[in-house]
Amino acid sequence: MTMSKGANVPVPAPAVRVEVGWGTGPGVPDVDASALLLVSGRVRSDADFVFFNQPHHASGAVRHEGRRTAGGTVTDTLAVDLDRVEPAVETVVVAASADGGAFGRVPGLYVRVLDAGDGAELARFDSRDATVETAFVLGELYRRRGAWRFRAVGQGYDSGLAGLATDFGITVDEPRTAPTPAPAPVAPPPAPPAPPRPVRLSKVTLTKEAPTVSLAKQGGTSGRMRVNLNWQAHRRFKGRGSKLGRAVAARSDLDLDLCALYELADGGKGVVQALGNAFGSLHGPPYIHLDGDDRTGAVETGENLTINLDHKEKFRRVLIFVTIYEGARSFAGLHATVTLTPQNGAPVDFSLDECTVPSPVCALALITNDGGDLVVRRESRYLIPERGVSPQRTVDHAYGWGMRWTPGRK
Repeated sequence: MTMSKGANVPVPAPAVRVEVGWGTGPGVPDVDASALLLVSGRVRSDADFVFFNQPHHASGAVRHEGRRTAGGTVTDTLAVDLDRVEPAVETVVVAASADGGAFGRVPGLYVRVLDAGDGAELARFDSRDATVETAFVLGELYRRRGAWRFRAVGQGYDSGLAGLATDFGITVDEPRTAPTPAPAPVAPPPAPPAPPRPVRLSKVTLTKEAPTVSLAKQGGTSGRMRVNLNWQAHRRFKGRGSKLGRAVAARSDLDLDLCALYELADGGKGVVQALGNAFGSLHGPPYIHLDGDDRTGAVETGENLTINLDHKEKFRRVLIFVTIYEGARSFAGLHATVTLTPQNGAPVDFSLDECTVPSPVCALALITNDGGDLVVRRESRYLIPERGVSPQRTVDHAYGWGMRWTPGRK
């Protein structure tokens, strides 16, 4: 159902996926979807802001699922479980922000609401009048007489994501100033509470055109860096209520494994992976640890590696890659997003390119030591093993690690 600005429609589904989409091409700014949970028009705290750096709400009702590129269209998706939205929350605002230009340079911007159960489109709003805006409230889910509705809004801001977030009560960039203390009495008063930590809006997105980033330049010089992989199957729905549609969307048997080949400065080499229980170590060589083996691909969990940047001088290179353990023969039809989050720096993220070959293994990112600075390079390289050759050995051969491999299980 295509809507005009200001129109509203009922949302009969208990859970929805809200998809922000746009056309890609040279010079098109980077676009990100976000959501704000409002009570009386304002957030209750910064935790009510769901976006790329804070991908899920504490209630579990709203999640940022990440991007997918298909053909000439990019989509960034939010999952909203309306039955789990807290009773106090009256509105869930759906917003988008542009990085690297204004929305006047973003073709085909739209938002649509899909039934999470069967994929049926419940509402769609196409934004066609953008000019200098760098942030947009595209629409909102709101309660009316105990039922949920969706309204097409189309309100723009020329102050970016920071201006939009601040307008709804989010603390951005600078911590709040502590109140001026009164003249000291005989007994000093207790110290005022620490100001809340502001929401960090900065991030780095790696693309084919800009595939590398220096961690030092982004402030990621020490502490732990988390590498997260989350995924979902492309949903192919066969009509409202279709059993086949629901079955394809579930893909509960899909199991991807996040792995890392490492080469240390002293020449030591190895692999960190769930296969063979080679989970690594954070405080001793190789200073890389696999947190666990996840089968859901959920944004708040997924597969996670942790790299100890306090020992960055010990690394020569680290190759992050992913294999399909079971549930699919190829990455074709799967959507995966990788996020590297340094403890003291801006997150680095990228999505995998669409897979068009029968590949069960993908090189994600190569981290190299460049004079003491770790440089991250987006690889997004699908590899096809030769007959009888394991995915791990295939990655090894492609990047010249030169290791010996034996069969393993988990």
